[in-house]
Amino acid sequence: MAFSNKQDGQGIIEFILIIVLVILVIIFLYKLLGPAISSFVQNLLQNIE
Repeated sequence: MAFSNKQDGQGIIEFILIIVLVILVIIFLYKLLGPAISSFVQNLLQNIE
């Protein structure tokens, strides 16, 4: 089954939008949880010493 150029372009655009959405979610979670994870790792390293 052959796809027209319009459908191929639409598929590529949808793929790019999904990638952008995933990147934005990762950035949001990093901003939200970054300080908590950083302090957890620092406390863990201090307890090991």
